[in-house]
Amino acid sequence: MTISIDITSKETLRDAVREAASAVVPTVLELSHKVHALAEISWEEHESAAAVAAVLRDGGFDVTERAYGIPTAVEATYGAGELTVVICAEYDALPEVGHACGHNIIAAAGVGAALALKPVADAAGLRIKVLGTPAEEHGGGKVSLLQAGAWEDAAFSLMVHGMTGTERSAKAFSMAAVERFEVNYKGSEAHAAGAPDKAINAGAAASLALMNLAVLRQHLPENANTNAFISHGGGATNVIAGDSTVQVEVRAGDVDVWRDLKRRVLACFEGAAIATGCTWTHRQTEHPYAPIDTHGGLGDLWDANMEGIGRPVDHTPVFGGGSSDMGNVSQVLPSVHGMVVVRNSTAVPHHPDFTADAITPEADDAVVDGAMVIALTVLDAALDPQLRAELLELQAAREPGATTVTLQA
Repeated sequence: MTISIDITSKETLRDAVREAASAVVPTVLELSHKVHALAEISWEEHESAAAVAAVLRDGGFDVTERAYGIPTAVEATYGAGELTVVICAEYDALPEVGHACGHNIIAAAGVGAALALKPVADAAGLRIKVLGTPAEEHGGGKVSLLQAGAWEDAAFSLMVHGMTGTERSAKAFSMAAVERFEVNYKGSEAHAAGAPDKAINAGAAASLALMNLAVLRQHLPENANTNAFISHGGGATNVIAGDSTVQVEVRAGDVDVWRDLKRRVLACFEGAAIATGCTWTHRQTEHPYAPIDTHGGLGDLWDANMEGIGRPVDHTPVFGGGSSDMGNVSQVLPSVHGMVVVRNSTAVPHHPDFTADAITPEADDAVVDGAMVIALTVLDAALDPQLRAELLELQAAREPGATTVTLQA
């Protein structure tokens, strides 16, 4: 479908988006509050996914629950245009601290953006697709969806994430690659007082490995870090542990640095095994996440729309330090992972203080503004002849299955 939109009709469509976004504010805020209260963790977001599906179904979208064989994934589509956009809606919480990363904001803003775009979809030649993407905090739901082909029909993809601080340019904000894995040590149990010389201490191996990591941290390159904790290190004080397990993550802003750092981290665990006489194994526990690669043209539109709604954007490059499975999406098709500030919040992310801030009136403003910026950015991309052509050409040039191949450690 080739579209020709003059300035007058473009502004008319933008006004229609604004009007539709305003009309659904009560609905999307109710959704945000409901998801926040549910606080379901990765892969267990059954009620949250159902709530997202219900709002979209009521809004006239064709909805599939348990999408792509994933129990807590949702797919909702509307429109028949040649340009397909995927809008992501996350809804998983963190164990113990709930929505301390504000995924209720993400879910509601994504749904709100889709509902705001619905009235202009046909005129703009759009096909709107919402993906409810589980397990961003731990697991990598988007990676599972990528592997299942959920983005194969898409030309581009967007989402928004709540944060503290100041509004950041989409193009200037970067995130890290991350891999999570566990290490298991096998030794030999013995009475801690009566026969310590007969033991091979797997608990000591785990402790020594963490000490090795602590020494390594002094020498890590910029934008790289590693963290670990002992998830099993023994069962009784009078039994020397014959088995221990350590949970590990490795992050870096550059993929090559990340892979090299993993090699160095594994050497820390191997050294502990050698020193204690244990055997050791390691296995990946989640999909690795790739760094964010923001599309330049989409990033420019995002920043302009953020500033257009009264949220000034800081264009200073900043490394966020965290990671997202949206990074994997951004590596295979044009994408934006935008940020919207919960104003007046000084809470640390992943802290209970941010859980509380994610349900305030300021968080509600972030939902409304985030939805608006997603919707206007999608519309602007659809109506920009050069950018639209670029997005469609990139999609046409992809080999079948190209979006299903994701980052490997």
